[in-house]
Amino acid sequence: MANKVLLVDDEENIVDVCSRYLVREGYEVSTASNGREAIELYEAFRPDIVVLDIMMPEIDGWQVAEKIRENHDTPIIMLTALGQEKDRIYGLTIGADDYVTKPFSPRELLLRVKNVLRRTYSSPAKAEEEEVLSWQGLMIDRSKRKVTAGGKDVDMTVKEFELLSLLAQHPSQVFSKSQLIEKLWGYEYLGDANTINVHIRRLREKIEDDPSEPRWIKTVWGIGYKFEGKRSYED
Repeated sequence: MANKVLLVDDEENIVDVCSRYLVREGYEVSTASNGREAIELYEAFRPDIVVLDIMMPEIDGWQVAEKIRENHDTPIIMLTALGQEKDRIYGLTIGADDYVTKPFSPRELLLRVKNVLRRTYSSPAKAEEEEVLSWQGLMIDRSKRKVTAGGKDVDMTVKEFELLSLLAQHPSQVFSKSQLIEKLWGYEYLGDANTINVHIRRLREKIEDDPSEPRWIKTVWGIGYKFEGKRSYED
């Protein structure tokens, strides 16, 4: 069965050219030219991946991505003409999986789509890996993609959950930023390593009692990050 791509952009030429490239590669493509149409089409089409422009009429791409993330983990690639780092980082922190800066070639977009789909759907958890990781005050249920901290459920983006889960599965192991980027976004990722800093900060704000003095996610200065914690069954 062909993967379904929802392509959203108000520039007709981009939609036309990119659609033809994607269809030629065997994808089923549905298109929208504004944010409102994109949200309606998403529910009807149920795509495997969304390619989403930011600057659009009626409802912008940020709002569309946030709406999708309310109930779905569908991977999102943002298309943006914005050059500021803060705009790219914001897209990743609200749950986007990758971004492509305009102008771009259709072949680059096609490669990004292939890579994101492969990372998202082609890496099933190993049978021997624990599905529920538990400490005093923190629980990660990998099968349900659920995190509880201090007895309360914590809302997380896909990448925030994947980052926390990766660190927690390897307690005391130090990961460099480049290692984390490769494991979560793939070696083809062309973004800024500061992306990891942003995700770590947001994770600490969500699970730590005092983000400035983290209990779980520790910084190893000059190297990267590690997870520390005594498992609840060891008490």
